[in-house]
Amino acid sequence: MNRRKFIENNTASLAAIGILSHLPNSLFAMPNYKGIKIPIGYQSYVLRDEINKDIVGTLKKTFEMGYQHVEMCSPFGYAPDTFGALAKYSGKELKNIVNDSGLACYSAHFTWNELDKHLDARIAFAHEMGLKHMVCSGGLYGKTMDELKKQCDTLNKIGEKITSAGLVAGYHNHNGEFEQKKDGRPDYDIILEQLDPTYVKMQFQVAAIQVGYKAADYFRKFPGRFISAHLQDYSTNDHNKQIILGEKGLVDWKDFFEAAKVGGLKWVYVEMESDPGTLEGSAKYLKTI
Repeated sequence: MNRRKFIENNTASLAAIGILSHLPNSLFAMPNYKGIKIPIGYQSYVLRDEINKDIVGTLKKTFEMGYQHVEMCSPFGYAPDTFGALAKYSGKELKNIVNDSGLACYSAHFTWNELDKHLDARIAFAHEMGLKHMVCSGGLYGKTMDELKKQCDTLNKIGEKITSAGLVAGYHNHNGEFEQKKDGRPDYDIILEQLDPTYVKMQFQVAAIQVGYKAADYFRKFPGRFISAHLQDYSTNDHNKQIILGEKGLVDWKDFFEAAKVGGLKWVYVEMESDPGTLEGSAKYLKTI
């Protein structure tokens, strides 16, 4: 089950909120690799079954692949469908498990329902984990303009409380926010207008290129609005076939990372839901550009 379907099956709205770390404000200033100077991470949902069965071993394997950080998903919001085995851990215990594997965790995804109904508890969990970003994994799917605006208003209020707690709130898109339109405009453009950038930043899912929308275009059009991105790429011959980053695909990665400097990106997370096997090759590629 991909995360879009998970969201729709669990109240049609997931909230994922990424969390900033103890790193400098601009990770692009950090000395890392040749071209991109930004730590390489991945989204834990890709390896949800493996993590649920053996979190220690799975995290260590991804560290050995070259990943530096992982974006977790809230065990409380995603269970019982997945990550249920992690619900027994406190935020501090989970942080220690991640760190002991060699990885760091700066961000986590939270479902819409848990942010809407259990925000104080989730903020406390985020502090225990040492998170800086809380990213809402979805939920802005209003069928009418009024409904969408009301949902954005709700997220603004959630973001305001998260900001007051010293964290950064974010919103994660799926392709649906581009495919659904109002007055001839993608919902995503309306969402950017309705969300207050003081309280809610954006996490861009690069998969939107499947339906004709480029992350780089949005980074340049809305400078400073983006805190992170989920990285995917697809075959030029089959827009549904995920490929290892760096193979001949739809995304111009050099342009992506140039635009990311304008957009404000702090972290990137590889997320290949249909083929987790692309994780290792993608990490190798990101170290070369």
